[in-house]
Amino acid sequence: MIEKKYAEDELLSLSGIQHFHFCKRQWALIHIERQWEENLQTTEGRFLHERVDNPFLKESRGDVVLSRAFPLVSYQLGLYGVADVIEYVRSENGISLPGYEGLWKMRPVEYKRGKPKIDERDEVQLCAQAMCLEEMFNVTINSADFYYNEIRRRIQLEITEELRNLVVTLSDEMHNLFKKELTPSAEKSRNCKYCSLVDVCVPKLTKKSVSARKYVRNHLDKACNGEI
Repeated sequence: MIEKKYAEDELLSLSGIQHFHFCKRQWALIHIERQWEENLQTTEGRFLHERVDNPFLKESRGDVVLSRAFPLVSYQLGLYGVADVIEYVRSENGISLPGYEGLWKMRPVEYKRGKPKIDERDEVQLCAQAMCLEEMFNVTINSADFYYNEIRRRIQLEITEELRNLVVTLSDEMHNLFKKELTPSAEKSRNCKYCSLVDVCVPKLTKKSVSARKYVRNHLDKACNGEI
């Protein structure tokens, strides 16, 4: 049995790895400093997930069984979360499924509001889900699927060794920052205009690694004193 790398009370939110890849500061504001703001992307994203997350755990569609809102955990990555949908596809090799005959292969499906991104933020989240399932069920998952609501179609993701290594690196960095309670410095980028926390982050104000609360307070103090 492989020794657990992280304990139960050290687990971080799996969905945060997407925020972390997009912007480490955004992740820290949400998960370390507990800041949160709604924008169109987050509102529509929640609505789409609420349609997926329903109390009916399993449904059958021929040789495919769907399990919704499936809990995930990995003690090697130190992550926990919920998969939108797990598809069990009938196969000659796989795992047994209570209430169903035969063997089944698992495939996570992640629902997204928009369209495919130019970076890997979605990919690392889905790969992390697959790695959780591999650890939980002692299986190998070579591919997973996205469903993008804006283009209304599925896109397959190959779970490569390179992508797995990136997930491990990102999760280790997340734990390191969380343990130190460190919020990375603010830097202006093209991602800022799409960020739901841009008004909290205000990256034009500082490049120092300080907490959002502290530098916003300092900025307000300067404003009150007529320094800015």
